[in-house]
Amino acid sequence: MSQFSQMKRDLNDITPRSLSLKLTELSEFGLVEKKVTEGTPVAITYHLTEKGQQLAIALKPVHEWAVKYIELGEGKK
Repeated sequence: MSQFSQMKRDLNDITPRSLSLKLTELSEFGLVEKKVTEGTPVAITYHLTEKGQQLAIALKPVHEWAVKYIELGEGKK
């Protein structure tokens, strides 16, 4: 479970608007669920749905391959 503000800090190159749009899109695809807890201030958290967790598992080998073979920003092939 993550709060919007924590995700924004972790993804320091994304604007709040872009992050909000992506989270809405992921929610529409059924990959994340948004939970609003009333209070002062209102707490908004996101977590992966079962579908999102299964996608994360499926993408793990692709991530491992990319870490091993792709050097981002280096211009190497």
